[in-house]
Amino acid sequence: MGSDKLDTEKNGPEYGNIKPLYLDEHPQHPVDLPAFRIDRYEVTNADYRAFIAATGHPPPPYWLSNGYVLSLRKGDIGKLDDGRLRALVADIFRIDVDSRTLDHAGLLKAIDNRLGYLDTLPVIEVSWHDAHDYCDWAGKRLPTEAEWEKAARGSHANEFPWGDQWHAGYSNSGDEYWEDGVAPVGTYPDDRSPYGVMDMGGNVAEWVADWYQAYPGSHEVSAAFGKQFRVIRGGAWGREGHYALHLFLRAAYRFNLRPNSRLDDVGFRCAQDAQPSAAATAHSAHAQ
Repeated sequence: MGSDKLDTEKNGPEYGNIKPLYLDEHPQHPVDLPAFRIDRYEVTNADYRAFIAATGHPPPPYWLSNGYVLSLRKGDIGKLDDGRLRALVADIFRIDVDSRTLDHAGLLKAIDNRLGYLDTLPVIEVSWHDAHDYCDWAGKRLPTEAEWEKAARGSHANEFPWGDQWHAGYSNSGDEYWEDGVAPVGTYPDDRSPYGVMDMGGNVAEWVADWYQAYPGSHEVSAAFGKQFRVIRGGAWGREGHYALHLFLRAAYRFNLRPNSRLDDVGFRCAQDAQPSAAATAHSAHAQ
């Protein structure tokens, strides 16, 4: 786990860092991990909606701005008159159709298609606490930092989930194609780890369970270490400036945020012990 990579090109100072890059990844060290399972895909809006419907947990803020919050009351949409439906299509969902030409059924179909698409996107603007609560509800848990890195790098400690060479276009990282920034989970077939886990090199960065701490045997000192920041792992669509460079999209790269942070390029996936809990088994059966 981690790396012994050195900032020989002095990219840290060039990109505004006081210190060289990679220091919080040092030293590369072995970790004995019990068998575990990790979700193949990031948690989607549809997954998170089921959690909200079951628990009454507040929705992510952006569901209000993009209209997805209405999916919680989908049956009521059909009761609206055509004028209100056209307003939803044009002003809330911002669907690229001429709503003036659509009848009631056409308006409902346009909205249903949009909600169906939003279902497939990874949930974003969730805090560490939100992610933790979802995983707990599902009978799972957030992966540890070590589990996440193992799932991303495989047994050969790949630099990126797909191998040791960076390939632009393999992951949703800085891709301007997607109107919502995020892409439907699993869209990039090359962003696949040796274990078949998808989107660990892009789409959304992910909360993991750990506090941001120095690795065992590290000599690095940082005011951020301790119990104030949680670790974020993985590449993301929204990386801008130098953070869009592949140096910051490596599977060993570590980032941190305060647990109550909610960003539009941070989501999560769940993990569990190799023997799933009774709650997870029941939830999976229900989901099928």
